[in-house]
Amino acid sequence: MTAAPLISSPQAPVPAGAEAAWFNGGGPGDLRAAWFPAKGTARGSIVLSGGRTEPIEKYFEFIEDLTGRGYVVLAHDWRGQGLSHRSLANRLAGHADGYQAFLDDYHALLASYEARLPKPWFAIGHSMGGCLTLLALAHGEASRFDGAILSAPMLGIQTGGLPRFVARGLARLKVLLGQSGDLARPEGAPETFKTNVLTHDQARYERAKAQVIAHPDLGLGGPTWGWLDFAFRATSYLSRPENLKSVTIPVVIVSAELDKLVDNEAQRAAARNLPDGQFISVPGAFHEILMETDPMRDVFMQALDALLGRSSPAPEASVKPAAKA
Repeated sequence: MTAAPLISSPQAPVPAGAEAAWFNGGGPGDLRAAWFPAKGTARGSIVLSGGRTEPIEKYFEFIEDLTGRGYVVLAHDWRGQGLSHRSLANRLAGHADGYQAFLDDYHALLASYEARLPKPWFAIGHSMGGCLTLLALAHGEASRFDGAILSAPMLGIQTGGLPRFVARGLARLKVLLGQSGDLARPEGAPETFKTNVLTHDQARYERAKAQVIAHPDLGLGGPTWGWLDFAFRATSYLSRPENLKSVTIPVVIVSAELDKLVDNEAQRAAARNLPDGQFISVPGAFHEILMETDPMRDVFMQALDALLGRSSPAPEASVKPAAKA
């Protein structure tokens, strides 16, 4: 692996001791990952997977929360976003070609950093990252982890009034017609904080926007038909109870009550189908729970602390738990 950049900004400086690198995944091109040391004695490791459009830099604040709890953190840019390889000439098109390449990339990520990740391991994934994390666990990676917690995972997508079977069939048809790289919807009016459906926290919203404005290579636009086809295929696989039986580790699903992007009922169903699943709803929250206001965010942090406490040694006295929401 060779060194890769991490982008600092006044609102989101690079955490101390961070090391970013390029690694080879399951397909063409280089992928970016970043390793962050624990503060104090390491209690274990956390593999952090962001959602669609989200680069590593967006999670610096949360990473500081995790390293402050005594965990080594491994974060990464999924194929097709952040600074990782993008397969289309149009860099802003959010594209995917099935989910196998993502699973191969995740496996390669763990293999590349295994020697630097003290046990026990925990997985955290948001939205698309939550979907792919659970998918990887269901495809054999669960034995390597002691637990997982998923923030508003994409286990079903909202289709804006169009029947889901129609949207899924249209995406499949576009792929079969060779139009998988076309954008699935035209670009709308520029989003503002007042029109956003991601967070109620303006400071965190503006911080993420400022990162992309200052470094456009981090940005990503709307999804392609290929990405939608991938999303329907992945969520369909995870909707079948028999495909989750092998995931016997604790899996906590933290749902955003007012989510307008993913399907909360699919999350409830997955929690029921998992052998050791738990479902928690964050009242009033939009989709990006980890970027929400502190009271909403702390619901997730309390669930995280409870999960970590099941397997890890007690933290040092200097580590403060999340405030009670």
